[in-house]
Amino acid sequence: MGLLDNLKAKLGPLKSKAGDLAQQHGDKIEQGLDKAARAVDERTQGKYSSQIGTGAGKAKEALGRLSEESRRSGDQGAGGSGPQGPAS
Repeated sequence: MGLLDNLKAKLGPLKSKAGDLAQQHGDKIEQGLDKAARAVDERTQGKYSSQIGTGAGKAKEALGRLSEESRRSGDQGAGGSGPQGPAS
């Protein structure tokens, strides 16, 4: 097994854990991103407001994707057919 294969095998469970945490605490993480963006914007005296806003927005999008992937893998792992369970 190559180095990249070893790395992927070790990072797989971490990605799953991160997705679970993003799903459970997404609102708090987003608040933290907003707070960090405001702090950096203040420290730079608004000089990089556009770039900071773009970066915070992309971080939130990534958080949403990670959360959604976790939600989908959780639905598939439960043995049901989606969020409403098996059809009768």
